Amino acid sequence: MWQIDPTSLRLFIAVCEAGSIARASEREFIAPSAVSKRMADIEADVGVPLLSRSKRGAVPTPAGQALLRHARQLMRSMERLQGELSEYAEGGRGQVKILANISSIMEFLPEELSDFMLANEHIQVDIEERFSPDVVRGVLEGQADLGVCRKSMAIGNLAFLPYRRDHLALVVNAAHPLAGRQSVRFSETLAHDHIGLSAFATLNSFMNHAAAEAGRELRFRAYVSTFDGAYSLVKAGLGQTILPMEAVSRYARLFDLRVIPLLDAWALGEFVICVRDVESLSLAARRLLNHLLARAPVV
Repeated sequence: MWQIDPTSLRLFIAVCEAGSIARASEREFIAPSAVSKRMADIEADVGVPLLSRSKRGAVPTPAGQALLRHARQLMRSMERLQGELSEYAEGGRGQVKILANISSIMEFLPEELSDFMLANEHIQVDIEERFSPDVVRGVLEGQADLGVCRKSMAIGNLAFLPYRRDHLALVVNAAHPLAGRQSVRFSETLAHDHIGLSAFATLNSFMNHAAAEAGRELRFRAYVSTFDGAYSLVKAGLGQTILPMEAVSRYARLFDLRVIPLLDAWALGEFVICVRDVESLSLAARRLLNHLLARAPVV
């Protein structure tokens, strides 16, 4: 009978997530030859190929996918056990992984996590940026303890806890024709060129749909990959952009921008925290969850 080796399981997960033995070895600080031997030993023990290897890397076979799913569950259970024992033995120790979309990272999560870690110096929090659908998928697959995503993505066999709201706004420079407005409807922005943020592909598609419903065309003059890039192009007068006002407000003075709330009902967005099962969270993860929910405004 195959004896489960936690180290080998951890390395197998790393290979699957990194896409190659070389990248997994860098991530885990182990020689590639040692990782390769571990993978060969696992396959020899179970008697079926678990990885499909090519020049482009390694991907799990169907049998490997099954092992990956169970390996993640086993490793998370072991981490929870270790974390809880550490909590009781030493008090306030553990590790928590959280997946979050870019909006939450730009708007509020760094401050919330900083406050939490200052108050819980022995709990390590790892945060990874994902698109909202990938946040849900990652939590469902056991890649993380918690996820923060848009409520519109709250689909699947997870617990989704109401968390925060934000509000989309038109961002323009001081010379823009709409700069003096206190609020604006999206349809009024369609007479001017937009700057798109590539990380907001879902929002860009939604705005295209809204423009089509209004019988107008949404013109993107450029796409950028960062908020700073969008601010710089708007400041230079190359276009306008639509972003969450909570993410822009702190930079408006620095870039001399005008932030004008959108009046459209769809401009109000909601975030949720997703977990597989609140009761099965480690004490460290539950402590972080309680911290986030306690600090969030009532939604």
